[in-house]
Amino acid sequence: MVRPRWLSVQRTAAARSWLIWDRTIALWATVNLVWVVFDITYVPFRTFWLQRNLTPIPQVPLVVPLKVLPNITPLYDPVKGIEPHRETQAYLQHFEQLDAALARSTSLTSSAQLRRQQVALTEAMINENPFAASGNSGTLEKIKNRLRQRAGLDSAKQSAERLLSDRWLQRNTWEEERRFWQQQILPLVATSYWRSIDENGRPSDHFWRYDLLLFQSVFAFDILLRMLRLRRRFPGLSWRDALLRRWIDLPLLLPFWRWMRLAPVVERLSQAGMINVEPLRAVISRGVVSLLALELFEVLALQLVDGTQSLIRSPQWPRMIRSLRSHQSVSALPPQLEQPLLGLLQLWGPMVLGQVTPRLTPELQSLLSHALEQSLREVPGGAVVPSALARQLTASMVETVVELSRTTADRLAQNDDRQAELLQRFGDRFWEELAAALERGDTLERSQELLCGLLQQVKLNYLAQVNRAGIGALMEELDELTAPVPVTPEPPATPQA
Repeated sequence: MVRPRWLSVQRTAAARSWLIWDRTIALWATVNLVWVVFDITYVPFRTFWLQRNLTPIPQVPLVVPLKVLPNITPLYDPVKGIEPHRETQAYLQHFEQLDAALARSTSLTSSAQLRRQQVALTEAMINENPFAASGNSGTLEKIKNRLRQRAGLDSAKQSAERLLSDRWLQRNTWEEERRFWQQQILPLVATSYWRSIDENGRPSDHFWRYDLLLFQSVFAFDILLRMLRLRRRFPGLSWRDALLRRWIDLPLLLPFWRWMRLAPVVERLSQAGMINVEPLRAVISRGVVSLLALELFEVLALQLVDGTQSLIRSPQWPRMIRSLRSHQSVSALPPQLEQPLLGLLQLWGPMVLGQVTPRLTPELQSLLSHALEQSLREVPGGAVVPSALARQLTASMVETVVELSRTTADRLAQNDDRQAELLQRFGDRFWEELAAALERGDTLERSQELLCGLLQQVKLNYLAQVNRAGIGALMEELDELTAPVPVTPEPPATPQA
């Protein structure tokens, strides 16, 4: 039955609408992932966002300003519960008062009180270390080192006192000193902050509120829509199974481990056709699968060899061989099934006796002729027997054996109840005599030792060779098998005369 045209158009329009929705959610999830990465790295990189400059080499005072970037710290500090530190803020405000006083007056006497207070604030900052609360104790060491280098003293407190003394300011203009303080000291002081603590004793973080309102609610609605779409395609699917099929979307709803959202975001972008991660996925999965396959094969091979050795070391060999007899091994089989060993003998007997043995006639003649000549030489007077006679005797013997073999093969190929009974009796007697022979003397123990030693050598040599081959050789072999074969262009046909 032909599908109506209007129905096809409706399904195409619906599919296009879902594609637009999926791409919109994928872009929204990408925005959320970028924001999550920014939020995770904001506190460690707050100094960068505050100063907006780069220091490529920390030991060299080389600063690359990035003033094109906006100062977002006043907007994002409340999200992380960050507030200005009171001591460092008082230090910065007091320096502004000192700078204004020195800029207004040409006399140093009017600013003497402010300079002493600034020195006292510097000493208090060195003693109390307000940078420890934010985990930036190294910033205080930078401030102390720069004060020492500027003043040429070993003590940071004495250096601050010298840099703000009358004698120092008389030799150096305040413009030069202000440039030092504003470029070398005050930006480091401004990096100190205080972060509030919530009721659980952890630093305050209000990111989850914006995340829940703007993103997680949208993701929950989209997951619900995807579950409805699954149940619409598969009516017998339960809500739980539909949710489990979308397990990769669950990190989008977790309030912790937000970095795990990378997996569902990449999956959504790939499903929406916005990126192609198949080459990367193929390379990663091939390496992982190759590694796991090699490890798994080593474990399975080792277990197989160990299990075989344990079976060989078992003292129950005679009992297990006797259990191969027909009245013990196949009594539980249904009557309509042939006995395995008897059927195998009936299949291989005619093949070996009727096809394989006649083709070995020249080799059998040579072997028996040589054996007969050697035997006759040991008999008194047997050395005078000509070789031609020995070859003639062996030829007639081999022909007789081959003919008997063909006759036996023809008989075995026929369905004969009496013959089957005799073969079964022969097999039972063979297993019985083999078990009895193993019970006599040390044949069983010696056989077990030899077989276990052989398996031990296989285990050591082969598994060691597999380990030496490693993943590299396996990956190279896989590349050779999967790499496209270049097509050689055929040479142009030569015109015939």
